[in-house]
Amino acid sequence: MMNRSRLRYRSGNPALNKSSFDSFSRTSRGAEINEVMTIKGTVDKTAIGLFLLIFSGYYSFAPGMTYLIPVGVFGGLIVAIITIFKKEWSPITVPIYAILEGLAMGSISYMFNQAYEGIVMQAIGLTLGILASLLLAYRSGMIKATENFKLGVVAATGGIFLVYMASFVMSFFGASISVLDPTNSSLMSIGISLFIVVIASLNLVLDFDFIEEGAEKGAPKYMEWYGAFGLLVTLIWLYLEILKLLSKLRSR
Repeated sequence: MMNRSRLRYRSGNPALNKSSFDSFSRTSRGAEINEVMTIKGTVDKTAIGLFLLIFSGYYSFAPGMTYLIPVGVFGGLIVAIITIFKKEWSPITVPIYAILEGLAMGSISYMFNQAYEGIVMQAIGLTLGILASLLLAYRSGMIKATENFKLGVVAATGGIFLVYMASFVMSFFGASISVLDPTNSSLMSIGISLFIVVIASLNLVLDFDFIEEGAEKGAPKYMEWYGAFGLLVTLIWLYLEILKLLSKLRSR
């Protein structure tokens, strides 16, 4: 049987890997409650991050703002890498990450909305609905992040990542994986998009579990921002995949 401790902090989200909370414990740190990570604190930080993301997204949700897409994507990627390797900087880097990603998401959303009126509000509503539903299901015990569950989600997420990387490399040679194209409305393409949305959604469960265990382990206060960062990464991915799925359905 696989050692449980090997997977305790496993997450499909690259921002929340199993080593993120290594060496943190209440007993060894002897920290006061206001000095350690809490679930409520992480929720508050996530709300702040979402507000900043939506605010900057609203700014770039306008014609002529496509130049902000590479700024937001590549700028956000750089800040994300810094956050992963310098977790103690999270209180500063995570708000910056949220703003940069919001600039990219706003402009991308505008383009989708120009093609399919009202699709953005549908995608936002579905994303928030999935977040609320899975959080409720997780807190009530309806969904449990068992080791087999974690392995399955991590494996599926890794497979999706490899497919996206292959598509990215192929784009340099003028080729692509057609089923990933948002304009491809075939049943196979829609089915694959639906599968990716499901996997992205299930990553939220792993993130909830990861944050809960981190709080129990007594991680330092700044890890609340890092936990919020992990959730933002998953929510942005989920939102984009829902946009793609809806665009395929609307084009039929």
